Order: sequence, then C-alpha cells, then structure tokens
Amino acid sequence: MSSLVKEDLEKKLFKPLSQNLYEFIEIEFSVQDRYYLCVSVYVNEVFFCPTVTKNEEVKIVMVKHYRIGLDEKYEVTKKWSLNDLRMIDGKEADTDNPFFDLHFKKVYSLEAYSCASKYAFVRTVNKLNHAYLKKDLRIVNFDSTYLNDDSIWSSNNKDCLVLMRICFYAFNLVCLSLCPLPL
Repeated sequence: MSSLVKEDLEKKLFKPLSQNLYEFIEIEFSVQDRYYLCVSVYVNEVFFCPTVTKNEEVKIVMVKHYRIGLDEKYEVTKKWSLNDLRMIDGKEADTDNPFFDLHFKKVYSLEAYSCASKYAFVRTVNKLNHAYLKKDLRIVNFDSTYLNDDSIWSSNNKDCLVLMRICFYAFNLVCLSLCPLPL
C-alpha cells in the first residue's frame, strides 16, 4: 500500500515540481485528515543553474491527503529547507514511541504512524544531509544503532531489520528468564 501512495505522491505532487520523493511517513496530525511528512530533492535538469543552490535542494514537506469523489488529492501544507533544520529530537531513545520534534525557527512536535517509520524518516534525512549539505545536524534521543548505515543491521529494508532486532532481544530475554538460577 505504501508503495502505491508513494507512486501517487510522486506523480501528482513531486514530479510536476521537479522533485524526487525519497521518503515519506504518515503522521498523526489531524483526526479527520491524513498527513504525510515527505523528504524530497530538487531535480536539476541543467548542469548549472544559478537560481538553485545545494542548500535549497533538499526539502521537508508536510502534505495533506484528501479525497474528492474517487480522486486522490494532495496539498502541501508546510515546506522547509533541510538547511533550516537545526535538530531532530526523538523524545526518548529508550522507549518505543512515535513522537519526535523537528527544530526549525519554530519547534514542530509530530507523531509518526510508528516508531519504525520515525526512524526511517530520520535515517533518510541524515543520509541526504550527508550527501547534500554535510552540515552538523543534531539528532538527539534516538538509538544510534538504528540510524547508522555501518551497523550490521543496515539494509535497504531497515524497518524489517529494526523489527528483527527487537524480536532477537525479546527472544534472548525469554531464554534468559527460562534459565534456572544457581543456588
């Protein structure tokens, strides 16, 4: 389902704006409507364009999704440059929660659909920051094991690997709880 939404977002919203959609997550922003938080990169068709700088290429976009009849519609409600992002705060690194803050000039408190999608979003933002801006982006209150590509759990399908690692830890806890204690 998410790949269909991504294709639809790309076709109806990002391609007409000459942008490639790298990641999107569903966020809990309103009870009545669906919202997505997207990370996109401006596609520069010309090798040199004086109006576009590297700092303006990566955008974080909040998109409202609604339906008119049978047609899916998307509307950009907020747009930020990655260069303006000062910090991402995961709230609590030790708990499985979907809450996080994006610190621009103003702090935006958001709730992702799941903790795994929150980490997927932050991994993408971090990767694009290293590729395009190379600025010191503060990412706090996240488990760094799940953010870094150099860990043994890194893959293209990182959400499944996060879940696999959690299951691995849970299995170890169950095994340890079944072991008899020496007297």
